[in-house]
Amino acid sequence: MENSSLFLSSSPNSLSLSPTKTTPAADCIRIGAPRTTTVLASSRVEFPSIRLHHSRSPLSPLCCTASESVKEEQEMALKDGQDDRIARISSAIRVIPNFPKPGILFQDITTLLLDTKAFKDTIDLFVERYKDKRISVVAGVEARGFIFGPPIALAIGAKFVPMRKPHKLPVISEEYSLEYGTDKIEMHVGAVEAGERALIIDDLIATGGTLCAAIRLLERVGVDVVECACVIELPELKGRARLGGKPLFVLVDAAA
Repeated sequence: MENSSLFLSSSPNSLSLSPTKTTPAADCIRIGAPRTTTVLASSRVEFPSIRLHHSRSPLSPLCCTASESVKEEQEMALKDGQDDRIARISSAIRVIPNFPKPGILFQDITTLLLDTKAFKDTIDLFVERYKDKRISVVAGVEARGFIFGPPIALAIGAKFVPMRKPHKLPVISEEYSLEYGTDKIEMHVGAVEAGERALIIDDLIATGGTLCAAIRLLERVGVDVVECACVIELPELKGRARLGGKPLFVLVDAAA
């Protein structure tokens, strides 16, 4: 997974939240129209108070950059922009301010995974897009790409290849830069064959460093990367522009 971060700007539109022990259904903090829900439990566990900023902008239409004609892209964007599944997915993603360090907005997909309907909608949208594109490899980026990749691969009849962090041998690797340093991504030797068509899947694109490394790694062994796909995009960090024209498909635009 790429660093799920976005620099926080001050905003008066915020709410204070002091989490308590709740029922499983109440663990999903939805980012949408502000509302207050109180859940009583037999015991109370206190956590430090945090300020959860209502930072998600009005839902943008489905973002898609593909190799088809401009007319076809516009028609698909219009169609997908009317899909209420996108709104359900967006509202299920929790935004945690000042994590993992001050000034960062963390896009937490844990609450999406707890919402069975929104999780299924996420997988279904990807499957509908790729089922007829002759994809033979779904490459999932560690760690959250391991969550979304396997069910997509099974549904479209492709194999799943994990794109792993270092120290899992034998591998071939590709180093890449992040806004705070460098990292490395690895793939098992023999996992793919030259000429295969691959989809790269991750939960989020920020600066684009991880996806770029995954593209380079697959292309080094002769794989045709058809498209990259993410649940969330942080457009302010311009990761899309770093993909060298490679198509990118996302479900939620998390512009602040």
